[in-house]
Amino acid sequence: MKIEQIYTGCLAQGAYYIESNGEVAIIDPLREVTPYIERAKTDHAKIKYIFETHFHADFVSGHVTLSKETGAPIIYGPNAETRFEATIAKDGQVFKLGAITITVLHTPGHTMESCVYLLKDANGKDHAIFSGDTLFLGDVGRPDLAQKAGGITEADLAGFLFDSLRNKIMPLADDVIVYPAHGAGSACGKNLSKDTVDTLGNQKRTNYALRENMTKEEFIKEVTDGLLPPPKYFPLNVKMNKEGYDDIDVVLERGTQALAPEAFEATANQTEAIVLDVRHQSDFAKGHIPRSIFIGLDGGFAPWVGALIADVKQPILLVAEEGREKEAITRLSRVGFDHTLGYLKGGFEAWKKAAKEYDTVSSIPASVFKKALEKERVPVFDVRKTGEFLSEHVLNAKHTALDHLNDHLTEFPEKDTFYLHCAGGYRSIIAASILKNRGIHNLIDIQGGFKAIKAANIEVSNNGCPTTL
Repeated sequence: MKIEQIYTGCLAQGAYYIESNGEVAIIDPLREVTPYIERAKTDHAKIKYIFETHFHADFVSGHVTLSKETGAPIIYGPNAETRFEATIAKDGQVFKLGAITITVLHTPGHTMESCVYLLKDANGKDHAIFSGDTLFLGDVGRPDLAQKAGGITEADLAGFLFDSLRNKIMPLADDVIVYPAHGAGSACGKNLSKDTVDTLGNQKRTNYALRENMTKEEFIKEVTDGLLPPPKYFPLNVKMNKEGYDDIDVVLERGTQALAPEAFEATANQTEAIVLDVRHQSDFAKGHIPRSIFIGLDGGFAPWVGALIADVKQPILLVAEEGREKEAITRLSRVGFDHTLGYLKGGFEAWKKAAKEYDTVSSIPASVFKKALEKERVPVFDVRKTGEFLSEHVLNAKHTALDHLNDHLTEFPEKDTFYLHCAGGYRSIIAASILKNRGIHNLIDIQGGFKAIKAANIEVSNNGCPTTL
């Protein structure tokens, strides 16, 4: 028996490759499926099953393409309805894989079709659970993504989740291994651990949601308390996972069109495509196409694209470091953004050589910002998350979280210069690009963000109680 967790940090997502006696099961595959197929070939094995723990909201699964390429059935739990052929398993149904078995445990709560898959070894002993978004390490799945108007409520879902955990998961032995679908950084929970594998026994001891003496009412309150609104692209990804999508090869062929500056500019004007610059933030600050949006590949790329661009049907034109165009298109497709129309041939340098107009972001070291503060009180805007801001912030700074920047546009000065920062410099340049796109140019970015601000001994608020909001 072989179990491999294939973890993608940008999405904080875990897919699983399970092999026994030449038969393979894939759980929650990523959009690009070639690595699974090639791995099975290397193992001289055949992909027999594709298991989905639920309809994912935060990424587009590779289930449809993988089934098409291998002939393996797609398996969902009870209540699932799809536009493509799938096996809708019953609660307790057993699937044989080589010398081992995988049992479906229906665990509604995160969504109504959510399932946990219990793997039993060749001796019939419970070995591991693939817990999807039902059980994370340190947390459980948010119960607000499958609400229906006039029907199922957030509290209803939380109650179902309580029952699922108590009746299906907690009775299992402490030595059962837990393989979740997500880790820290995912928007599918509130307080996920950075660890990606644990024992169920340790989770029973440390996970607040698995307290033995917890009442259902307490569980509902604690699980729903402090939930932020889900990113706007979530329901669009669910729709794609239910109904199907273009193969990744089609998306890549469409997106990898190299466009010279003139053609790039003409395409942008004709299609109303967003120009998305995915280079490093310092390169974007030094020069970029006017009105382009920065979301760098080397940060939390895909989730920020989903949160800030939101509409997966939005046409996109890329400005990327040479050689990273395909990577950008692939990572966009993971969260459903399939309409990349091409990229700037030769990168930003080609744009400059063509004598095209370009813009910059004013950016200064924290030491220069400190001198400005010593002269007068200057407007400072902090685009970090709520919890980060509440923990510590520059005195008199205003909080304008990047996730909801468009809600704060009227708060920025119309003419006076203001300063902008995040934690380390990535998010503040995203914010700067959005503000400049909206016609707000009187901003200065603080290089290195709050980390550099503290290092420069700039006065900040007293340490608050850190929060996961």
